[in-house]
Amino acid sequence: MSSHAEFTRALLDTGRACPPGLYSSNGADPASRFAVYRNNVQGSLINALADSYPVVEQLVGQAFFKAMARTYIERQPPSTPRLNDYGEGFAEFIDDFAPAASLPYLGDIARLERLRVESYHAADARPLAAAQLQEAMSRPEQLGRLQLHPHPSLRSLQSSYAVASLWAAHQDGRQWPSFYLHREQHILVLRNALEVEVLVVDAGCLAFTDSLRARQPLAVAAAQALDAQADFDLGRCLGLLLGHGALIDL
Repeated sequence: MSSHAEFTRALLDTGRACPPGLYSSNGADPASRFAVYRNNVQGSLINALADSYPVVEQLVGQAFFKAMARTYIERQPPSTPRLNDYGEGFAEFIDDFAPAASLPYLGDIARLERLRVESYHAADARPLAAAQLQEAMSRPEQLGRLQLHPHPSLRSLQSSYAVASLWAAHQDGRQWPSFYLHREQHILVLRNALEVEVLVVDAGCLAFTDSLRARQPLAVAAAQALDAQADFDLGRCLGLLLGHGALIDL
């Protein structure tokens, strides 16, 4: 192992000793100085995860979150210098983290919060105007080939738990009715103007949106939505997507 790799592993693993060969110009103990530096680095990474996953932290408590984050840092160190990118695999890690097994929905809460981070940093685009869509759909001969383009910030999540409701219940200043946690939810995440929104939709609208994101034409997307939900309402789904700026110029 190279000295650089050894230094990096020791930096991210509190169980490792100070790497050999370090010295301090002022005569201070290298091991003590390294421990301070390691604590600062790990503290920055833990804080970055807490910023990206605030509801996860609220659900498990600060002490548990820090311990879980330290284990994640040891197993999945950052691969880029951008802290915004760190934590991409945190949800999958939580799924397999035995101490969190009593909260089976925690991984999906992390997925939702990750999608919010991705949506916030996605590229911008001009939303589609309702008049543009009406004009395009007024030509029946083109409907089969008509392709709608989702906003770059649009993301989706299907969960076996009511994670959008749980997430909303942990937002400051918001009133949220009581909900049944063990209920499937279909969720869209997108940035509308400067705010990242979390929308609960039906199964058909989620399937329709996922088809659009897969670059399927309108007719195929509508058919897949009907497969997912027999009473899928295309007009209602399109109205919701338009109203939240989820579609962009044709």
